[in-house]
Amino acid sequence: MKRIAILTSGGDAPGMNAAARAVVRKAIYEGLEVYGINYGFLGLVNGDIHKLELGSVGDLVQRGGTFLYSARYPEFATEEGQLKGIEQLKKHQIDGLVVIGGDGSYHGAEALTKRGFPTIGIPGTIDNDISGTDFTIGFDTALNTVLDALDKIRDTATSHERTFIIEVMGRDAGDIALWSGLAGGAEAIIVPELEFSMDDIVGRLNKGRERGKKHSIIVVAEGVMSGNEFAERLAQYGDYHARVTVLGHVQRGGSPTAFDRVLASRLGAHAVDLLLENRGGLAVGIRENKIVENDISEVLKEKHHLNDDMLKLASILSI
Repeated sequence: MKRIAILTSGGDAPGMNAAARAVVRKAIYEGLEVYGINYGFLGLVNGDIHKLELGSVGDLVQRGGTFLYSARYPEFATEEGQLKGIEQLKKHQIDGLVVIGGDGSYHGAEALTKRGFPTIGIPGTIDNDISGTDFTIGFDTALNTVLDALDKIRDTATSHERTFIIEVMGRDAGDIALWSGLAGGAEAIIVPELEFSMDDIVGRLNKGRERGKKHSIIVVAEGVMSGNEFAERLAQYGDYHARVTVLGHVQRGGSPTAFDRVLASRLGAHAVDLLLENRGGLAVGIRENKIVENDISEVLKEKHHLNDDMLKLASILSI
């Protein structure tokens, strides 16, 4: 193993830069050459590959987004796309690859390893929906972004005695909604993993009104329905003075938290260690504060599970 490369793929997440920085500097420390691939698998196929030095990742640990850029490239799921990618890696004499991203990125990493090219996956996604790890890079930052907005919205909800519906990201995973809802004292949390009852939610809102409660917060993951759609359904039960806030892509931006910076640094360094051992087809992660690696195929097979106990706790505490 003399040369490795790194790319970021899929949606950006705060801490991707910190992870890339760790890969580059750990690799150079170990005597390896490092190459950056712009625009994910699209850049790989197009040969958008350049050498990285220590200074290339300077002043990055605190920056959100990804300095390597990102792009979705569904064509990499085809044999033709994968073979073109490997051709470029061989052309640049690269021996191993680190891929930072989510589920789709992991599929690309798995495909390359199956074709004999050692690849390591690092979980970079705000949704926290990757198995084999307790947390993904970017989740903590996104969570705190949502919580900050939720706290501010509660101030105005109190002033105007309204129900606020907050739509957060989470197409198939409700972790952002669950964690921010619990931390922010939301009256209801709607997630893709579990069915919900409008009757139950309305009953909860009415009980709050009866005891003099003048405002409520409802957090809805986008994968269930839009905030506006939920408001329309709620209006069928009466006038709850509902207002909708869609946080959107603001959740992906911003300087990563200390937790995400440390997590990214630890995972990036471990990915290099695995490549130095000529190991591929693995996904790194953190379990009980210990850095671990799992077979990437097994990670992709295992379904992400929501913490049901946390959802029950949130319901209890919001009575």
